[in-house]
Amino acid sequence: MNMKHTLRKTIYHLFVVIFGFVMIYPVLWMISGSFKDNAEILRGTLSLIPQEPKMSNYSTGWRGFSGITFATFFGNSLWITVVATLGTVISSSLVAYSLSRIRYKAKKLWFTCMLATMMLPGQVIMIPSFLIWHGLGLTNTYVPLILPYFCGQAFFIYQMMQFMQGIPRELDEAATIDGCSKYTIYTHIILPLLKPSIVTTIIIQFYWKWDDYMGPLLYLNRPQSYTASLAIKLFADAASTTDYGAMFAMSTISLIPVFLIFLFFNRYLVQGIGTSGLKG
Repeated sequence: MNMKHTLRKTIYHLFVVIFGFVMIYPVLWMISGSFKDNAEILRGTLSLIPQEPKMSNYSTGWRGFSGITFATFFGNSLWITVVATLGTVISSSLVAYSLSRIRYKAKKLWFTCMLATMMLPGQVIMIPSFLIWHGLGLTNTYVPLILPYFCGQAFFIYQMMQFMQGIPRELDEAATIDGCSKYTIYTHIILPLLKPSIVTTIIIQFYWKWDDYMGPLLYLNRPQSYTASLAIKLFADAASTTDYGAMFAMSTISLIPVFLIFLFFNRYLVQGIGTSGLKG
């Protein structure tokens, strides 16, 4: 029995390792490609070890375009992503608290409208949204990329509402008896207990916003305001030679913020999942 258990466990872990390597291989190949020249990359070799490591790809990529370094592009992406993520957490938690814990007329109607927005593909509202922002004279600014996230995001609202269902309403009632207002209940009771859901929102929203390409492509037309995703695409020039080495180098660097966010918040996410919703 022990040998069967050991053999089964060995096969399981071997399968997980192989499957994990297959899933992460494209990322490893991109990182390896950041140290290769164009000729070696275009040969399509599957080797992860460069024949002649080329560190100049990073310096070439970091110089950017037209005197604008990639520090500017990364700074733009970081600013947009951090502010939009903060707005998502604040607005979505407030709306979720309202729909989940407060009684008022037409609440079910607003909840239905919120769910309906989750069923609309982004392509459906892309042109109307652009026309609205253009009519307001706010294109070529960061406002269209940030302001909507301060109005709540349906996916995260629903996620937080589901988490709030596990928080006993007796806590709200006890706080009300003690003289707490709805705002005080939200800030002193709901938010601390909502920590696991907030961490999940931060991780997912940061990923989505950092990787956003279509939004900046629609609303930004000055190179100084480009995000990292737009700037990386500039390495691919149909009219001349594409510098794949520099493109892969900057793509590798662009993974660092995403990796750090997951590394920093993963501990809190695991703690939140492993503990009950009542542990503040």
